[in-house]
Amino acid sequence: LVVPGKYPPDVVGTPDFIAPEVVKTNHLKKDDPQRNLPNIMTDRHALAVLIYMYLLYRHPLRGGKVHDVNDPQRDENLAMGENALFIEHPTDTSNRVKVSQVRPSALPWADPEKIPFTVTGPYLKELFLQSFVAGLHQPQQRPSANDWETALVKTVDLIQPCLNSDCGQKWYVFDNTIKPVCPFCGTAFKGKLPVLNLYSARREGSFRPDNHRLMVWTGQSLYPWHVNNLIAPNERLTAEQTKRVGYFVFHQNQWWLVNENLPDLMDVATKTTIPIGEKIELLDGKQILLSRQDGGRLVVVQIVECI
Repeated sequence: LVVPGKYPPDVVGTPDFIAPEVVKTNHLKKDDPQRNLPNIMTDRHALAVLIYMYLLYRHPLRGGKVHDVNDPQRDENLAMGENALFIEHPTDTSNRVKVSQVRPSALPWADPEKIPFTVTGPYLKELFLQSFVAGLHQPQQRPSANDWETALVKTVDLIQPCLNSDCGQKWYVFDNTIKPVCPFCGTAFKGKLPVLNLYSARREGSFRPDNHRLMVWTGQSLYPWHVNNLIAPNERLTAEQTKRVGYFVFHQNQWWLVNENLPDLMDVATKTTIPIGEKIELLDGKQILLSRQDGGRLVVVQIVECI
């Protein structure tokens, strides 16, 4: 908590969200140069914990490791501070969750062996590792809020529906494999699965990969931020930029993109413009220009066929 000019930085908040370096030195006086006080990097830790808990319903540091059997408060301070360790650390397994100590009502989410953090997809996976492995005790390495916003947007575009109508989650994040399987119910995808790889213009006629993919399913929408790399889906969007510009449909065993408001939509190979109100078939390897504007995107279609 900081009130500029009136109140120096102090620790006020929920212990689960306080950064390890703050917990570790919280016993020191405020004017002690060794004490770590709240700042933007401690906020980044809190944000990472919040996102992890929101998506996975468990705390990233509360595992089964005991640091002091005789002093519960010291054990807590060590677990959240100096000895904090990610419960899903890739090499140090000493703080793994002990399922026998977990309430049955908290399962399966409380068990990382059943639902690992990797189910959140490739973009969030990297940020969780950056937050709770590389950056847990090295604050400068923690992802920024902008990093999280970008990763969350990309992750939303990787979500696909589970084919099992009885699946409790209904949706899951595509894992970038040729044989995607729902991690919640184990149902494998069957059929043709279009994946759009997004490229954006750096200069006219030159496109570079954006490390951004869009999963296609019936009813999936295309928005201005998919069409142009310079548009971000945040609070600064204009009313016009929130409107759908196209959608996808599976009809007669073929996937189509229907043009609702894409004046530049074009089949690159044939240089055929697709008028508004018309559609273009999604075929493996097809290149489709979405926009000629600065930051405009080109998509390359990849069809994953699962039998």
